[in-house]
Amino acid sequence: MNKNYDFVPIDPGGNKKVVLLTFDDGPKEKAQLETILDSLDKHKAKAIFFVNGYRVKQNPELLKRIRERGQTIGNHSWDHIDLKKENEETIRKQIGDVQRIVQDTVGAAPRFFRPPFGSSNDFVKKLAKDEGMLFMTWSNGSEDWLASNQKPEGVVKRVLEQLHPGSNILMHELPWTAEALDDLLTKLEEKGYAFLDPDAIDTSYWPFEQTSHQ
Repeated sequence: MNKNYDFVPIDPGGNKKVVLLTFDDGPKEKAQLETILDSLDKHKAKAIFFVNGYRVKQNPELLKRIRERGQTIGNHSWDHIDLKKENEETIRKQIGDVQRIVQDTVGAAPRFFRPPFGSSNDFVKKLAKDEGMLFMTWSNGSEDWLASNQKPEGVVKRVLEQLHPGSNILMHELPWTAEALDDLLTKLEEKGYAFLDPDAIDTSYWPFEQTSHQ
């Protein structure tokens, strides 16, 4: 799993046993989204929902629901394509159009960016920064996207196997993940972990050396 960013240094409370919860590829479907939001509320947890522009266009009311429930919205490109393979004009549109539709829908543009597949280059990273976003991938993948891992207990098992202080946990808006979330958060709390509020993250942090565009 990608581990190019860790949240321990910017945890304002100094508690090293924190994790960041994230959900990619939404907003998809109301019932499973509400299940996820209810579990987050139950555990007083905040998360980043990295959304795709085409799904926001299809389901603007679900994006509003995420915002209304006090959760954070991130940019995951418009079409969920491999940005590393695209030209600069396409990349600008894929990222910029999501900023605009989210701004128009909920009144605030995303402050976080995650590239599809974790694939990017220097131009993608610099553009995300120029758009006022903190670039991130993940360090703990639930593997809930695998055909072999479409059961709640499998999602919980994968996350716990990779758990480390400062984990950036990647999940998706999927039925088995929604079903697993309450149990997962309970187990994380039992292990002494707290959930990092994305609003506490310093988005001016730049974990990459300045290099030429590729």
